[in-house]
Amino acid sequence: MATTTYEPYEGAKLERMTRDAEIAKSRYPDPMSALLPMLHLVQSEDGYVTPDGIAFCARSLGLSTAEVSAVATFYSQYKRHPNGEYTVGVCTNTLCAIMGGDAIYEELSEHLGVGHDETTADGKITLERVECNAACDYAPVVMINWEFFDNQTPDTARAVVDRLRAGEQVAPTRGASSVCTFKQMSRVLAGFSDGRADEGVGAGEPTLVGWRLAQEKGWEAPGQSTEGAREGGPDTAAQDEPVAPASGGEHSSVDQPAAPPSGGSHDTATGRDTNATEEA
Repeated sequence: MATTTYEPYEGAKLERMTRDAEIAKSRYPDPMSALLPMLHLVQSEDGYVTPDGIAFCARSLGLSTAEVSAVATFYSQYKRHPNGEYTVGVCTNTLCAIMGGDAIYEELSEHLGVGHDETTADGKITLERVECNAACDYAPVVMINWEFFDNQTPDTARAVVDRLRAGEQVAPTRGASSVCTFKQMSRVLAGFSDGRADEGVGAGEPTLVGWRLAQEKGWEAPGQSTEGAREGGPDTAAQDEPVAPASGGEHSSVDQPAAPPSGGSHDTATGRDTNATEEA
């Protein structure tokens, strides 16, 4: 299991955290909006959202610890127990699952000896089942500290985690040139740049297919130009002006409001006249 120890919120750490918290708060009209980045900031220091980290956020933003905890427990990127150095998230949503995501997860779970949101004994890998990573054109997808590893197989995914556990650098398919640690990525998510935004590959070829086709055909979004109609694109000139819907009619509720809700009690409004009698 990953270690549960972390440096107390005092001295140099407290000064550093307070300074960064002020930067985060300054980015929002309402300082309380800085809670999400501040929780990432806590993780960048402690490796998870610790009780002391919750108390720090509450003091900094004038909130109760219960209010901070309510947010920290809502979002899955915030960890309430020690996290591994690398979070390996296997997408098992519909498309990735049928393309092999379930097989990848099962292989990694057996190989690492851990289940969902569990961490290897060496503290290196936390394994997760995750929902859609918005990369369906590269399914099945694995994310390591939220960097993309596209078109994976059980064998390639196992090889990547073995390299991470051996202390080797690994490069994602797209994005930065190498995968950083969970703490380092948490600081980036807190809004503090690591200067690596322009590294590596950006949009890959599968993502650009539609854009290239539109460029070749001269297609444009409706309303921008009538020239997009050439080569089979949308002819915006041929489109009629929008017509306001007519009131009344068979399917309209303008003249025939929906029936009021049923039920309720003497102190719960139902929209009905309680003195009215039902007509036959």
